[in-house]
Amino acid sequence: MKIFEKRRKQKEKIINEVKQWAMSLSFKATVILIGSYARGDFNEWSDVDVVLISELTGSPLDRLKKISYPAEFEVIPLTLGEFLRMLRRKNPIAVEAIERGIILRDDFNIEKLRKQS
Repeated sequence: MKIFEKRRKQKEKIINEVKQWAMSLSFKATVILIGSYARGDFNEWSDVDVVLISELTGSPLDRLKKISYPAEFEVIPLTLGEFLRMLRRKNPIAVEAIERGIILRDDFNIEKLRKQS
């Protein structure tokens, strides 16, 4: 039972860290935790996979350069249009974000899309 409690606390810690980061962003954004931490099958080598939907412009690399984020975060920067196209094409990242992702900030009302799916 101790191992389950330890993993639950570790997941909660990561969720809180991502949420604090998400709330600190000074621009309109939707932030969704995906991957092993969202599913609960993380291990000590797992990245913290985060989908960032925003109005930032430029290439994905340019967008990443415009923000500050913790080193253990693997941020996937998308525009709303990119995310919606990925969802229509059933891209695994977008599908995972909608089906199993943990929405921690939702300025673009992605939760509404989740309910429609």
